[in-house]
Amino acid sequence: MAANFDHSILEKLGINKENSGVSTGKNWFDGKGDTYSSYTPVDGSLIASVRGASGEEYDIVMEKSAEAFKEWRTWPAPKRGEVVRQIGNEFRKYKDELGRLVSYEMGKSLQEGWGEVQEMIDICDFAVGQSRMLYGLTMTSERPNHRLFEQWHPLGPVGVISAFNFPVAVWAWNAMIAFVCGDTVVWKPSEKVPLCGIACQHIIQNVLERNGAPEGVSSLVVGDYKVGQLMTGDQRMPLVSATGSIPMGKKVGTAVASRLGRCILELGGNNAIIITESADLEMALPAIVFGAVGTCGQRCTSTRRLIIHESIYDKVKEQLRNAYGQLKIGNPLDEEMHVGPLIDKDAVKKYLAAIEEVKSSGGQFVVEGGVLEGEGYESGLYVKPCIAEVENEWEIVQEETFAPILYLIRYKDFEEAIAKHNGVKQGLSSAIMSTNMRETERFISATGSDCGIANINIGTSGAEIGGAFGGEKETGGGRESGSDAWKAYMRRQTNTVNYGNELPLAQGIKFVI
Repeated sequence: MAANFDHSILEKLGINKENSGVSTGKNWFDGKGDTYSSYTPVDGSLIASVRGASGEEYDIVMEKSAEAFKEWRTWPAPKRGEVVRQIGNEFRKYKDELGRLVSYEMGKSLQEGWGEVQEMIDICDFAVGQSRMLYGLTMTSERPNHRLFEQWHPLGPVGVISAFNFPVAVWAWNAMIAFVCGDTVVWKPSEKVPLCGIACQHIIQNVLERNGAPEGVSSLVVGDYKVGQLMTGDQRMPLVSATGSIPMGKKVGTAVASRLGRCILELGGNNAIIITESADLEMALPAIVFGAVGTCGQRCTSTRRLIIHESIYDKVKEQLRNAYGQLKIGNPLDEEMHVGPLIDKDAVKKYLAAIEEVKSSGGQFVVEGGVLEGEGYESGLYVKPCIAEVENEWEIVQEETFAPILYLIRYKDFEEAIAKHNGVKQGLSSAIMSTNMRETERFISATGSDCGIANINIGTSGAEIGGAFGGEKETGGGRESGSDAWKAYMRRQTNTVNYGNELPLAQGIKFVI
């Protein structure tokens, strides 16, 4: 099947055959770094090439970002929010085109591509409201005629390092909140999907210019780990938000911590759903399947493990076998397809290696995996979502494989289910399918799921922007998006005002001169 992509979309989004990947918003620079070729996983064809940033261009971008911060932080937060409101409207105008580019360059289904752009729109709406709610607190002072309170101030240039699987939404989660907080943003998108980053920069730069925002409020630096290292080691960048693997996150965290900077780390997940004997299986089934095969298993919130009560284990296994038999795998731009391709050949190798390790460990496949061949699968990146019966403690099960492999695990009693669920080093998303209130309440209690996200009767994948997103343990501990995640992008200041004519000291200390 031919890739059904209208290439005139690229021109609408400011993309040519050869592109600069370095921008301070108003200006684009002829990058002197490495050149990156963006190939679509849909059919393996070249979409366009991008000239990345060298150290010289990176330094220019950082200087502009730091300079822009001096003015941007003085704008009233609601005025910054008005700019973000207009950015959201621009994303609405380009939702179809940008969603199609996300699908074409990354390989996720068109529905998911549009959904990712909708996430960007949603976080803009959220950030606009947040711009009028950057609240501090007033506390009662122990000293007479004193007022004790705290307030929040802009932090500085914020670095955003995003991953290929969500090429636009995760940047927006960070950037739109950072903008209303008064920060400037330097974005390094994944070098696997640079065109999505270029498109977003083109979309928002018109909004920034017509509102008179200083050059450097939003900047782009395409590059690989070498550019990432420049960001993590840069004293001018007080906060780095990085999304990626656990090994990558450990390097970022170490580098930023060594200069006493701040990090927001969103790293790997090994997410499980507990299926209890009281579960509504009719409702559970689509949640399981979407969580396991959505984005071809390349979400940090993808469902990796299914922990099933022994009394219904065989029934669930058979239902899943039947459901997987109905999956349509192919061109993600075809709205009838459930599953698109993996991102690249390296991802396919890791998928096949994981399958072999499951087999060598003694695992039995309920649904076999493999690479699809023939017409429509010429890129070699289309794989079969598969299901294997395993033991939770196996090394391969303990690791996150970024591919559509679902592990089935039995349990006898609820304590065992919780122990198995928590018995991995990652702690991002989790879920339980149960109609037993005692089980569901226990699952979200302090002695239940140890993840940053714990759901009841929905799957592990598909978080809303209103809640803070992030995980515990080796997932990194960061929080993005909703709730009070905005506080990470600001610095807290405690203030004491003496409006009296005496100087009493705290704790009743007497000091006389």
